[in-house]
Amino acid sequence: MALSSQVPRPGLDLEYPMSLGVYDDYNQAQRVVDYLSDNAFEVQNVVIVGTELRSVERVTGRITRSKVAAASTLSGAWMGLFIGLAFALFGDGNRWGFVITTVIFGAIFGLVWSQIGFSAVTRGGSRDFSSVSQVVATKYEVLVEHRLAERARELLQAMPVA
Repeated sequence: MALSSQVPRPGLDLEYPMSLGVYDDYNQAQRVVDYLSDNAFEVQNVVIVGTELRSVERVTGRITRSKVAAASTLSGAWMGLFIGLAFALFGDGNRWGFVITTVIFGAIFGLVWSQIGFSAVTRGGSRDFSSVSQVVATKYEVLVEHRLAERARELLQAMPVA
């Protein structure tokens, strides 16, 4: 038995769930549950399950050496500023000189390491774009506790068609 099936998930599991219908988009499934709720149905016994999962990767732009350099230099400078201010608060001597020095060293460090990383990752022009990935459902099934399925179906028969 898989470990994940042994972990209790209160509110997500139904005892002997029965299907009320499968819908092409989430809004349709949500509309069904909303209708049941409006008609005093015990909706805590209903779940909407996304099925037929699909991975969608949205390409957001091209990654160039100059974009990586600028972002990493700025990030390094911010880190240097943070470290410089932390040490300046508790140190003696030329505090502003210390802050300025850590900002400069942070920016240089960020720049150098970003270029090393960029060269290692994008060798041969592969994966030189940025993207955002998401798993989405293509169907949504409304399930209800078995002991309430008949009542739910009776209510849904009277539901107006959109």
